[in-house]
Amino acid sequence: MTTERPAPPLTGGEREMLRTFLDFHRATLAMKCDGLSDEDLRRASSPPSTLSLLGLVRHMAEVERTWFRRVINREDVPLVWSAEGDYQAAYDATSSTRSEAFAVWEAEVEQSRKIEEAAESLDVTGHQPRWGEDVSLRLVMLHMIHEYARHNGHADFLREAIDGVTGA
Repeated sequence: MTTERPAPPLTGGEREMLRTFLDFHRATLAMKCDGLSDEDLRRASSPPSTLSLLGLVRHMAEVERTWFRRVINREDVPLVWSAEGDYQAAYDATSSTRSEAFAVWEAEVEQSRKIEEAAESLDVTGHQPRWGEDVSLRLVMLHMIHEYARHNGHADFLREAIDGVTGA
């Protein structure tokens, strides 16, 4: 399996750039998982941390769901892996598989794309209950880029510890 990653534009409109940079970072996470078995993806390869690549994929599915569906689209949907609203539950991938985690993540990414594309502008707002504030789609897009970039840094170390692969 080889993930295709879009090249972000060097010039262009704000929305196009945000959209493409977010897709670039989404693809980067998928690339970090390419060619690994379920066991490798579940491996906590930087002890004492229990973080795994599969846990990151599951976490990012929750993040996509929360920011786009729950905040911007105001959908009353529960978290995927915790009926109690515990965001940390997604990190526990001990009984998860690539097919399960990626199916959920890819479905949430697809929903996020649809919500973003349907929004009239980046000024559309949703409510972030944890902050007690309204937030714009612009903030959500920037936050998502930040979230992926941060976790892709974790994925770099996790992947290198599994099989020595670096880059991307």
